[in-house]
Amino acid sequence: MKAPATSAARKTSDDVIRASEIGQYAFCARAWWYARVKGYRSANVQAMQAGTAQHQAHGRAVESYRRLRQAAIGLLAVAVLLLLAWLLLSLGK
Repeated sequence: MKAPATSAARKTSDDVIRASEIGQYAFCARAWWYARVKGYRSANVQAMQAGTAQHQAHGRAVESYRRLRQAAIGLLAVAVLLLLAWLLLSLGK
């Protein structure tokens, strides 16, 4: 573990407990305590930053798939409306 973070850095996030902290606590309560109470930083910061980047990339991919799905549903609705209009016009002849 590295040296404690400055007191200013610790005070900014004292009111919020993130899901990753709950996971850290479930995995090792002592490690959570060192980080949360004592302010020690993890020695594997690079690995955690890489994991954060991967999570962000996955989040962007999920969001783009959600948008594509919404666009597909919208296009399907337009196609159904056009089919109904065509049927109504062809029955009226």
